[in-house]
Amino acid sequence: MSLASIIAWVVGVALVAIGYRLAKGPWNRYESLRRQDANEARYGAWRGGIRDSSPTGASVAMQILRRQAQRGAAVGAVGIALIVLGFVLK
Repeated sequence: MSLASIIAWVVGVALVAIGYRLAKGPWNRYESLRRQDANEARYGAWRGGIRDSSPTGASVAMQILRRQAQRGAAVGAVGIALIVLGFVLK
């Protein structure tokens, strides 16, 4: 085990933890908004109304939350890559 591999593991684990924290909150809120939107669509279909396809505040919020969750996932992916790199380094 070299010092470089240990450093890669430590930084990788830290990045995975940070990425998880960054992605968890926005992803949970995104899923909640998505479920509400689907419920509203089912209700509108049940009533026989025509659903407006223009962007709503909720759809814009879902796009922002999805991007935030993707950024957190990217940080976690870099962390996983560093952990793997730590195993490759000798």
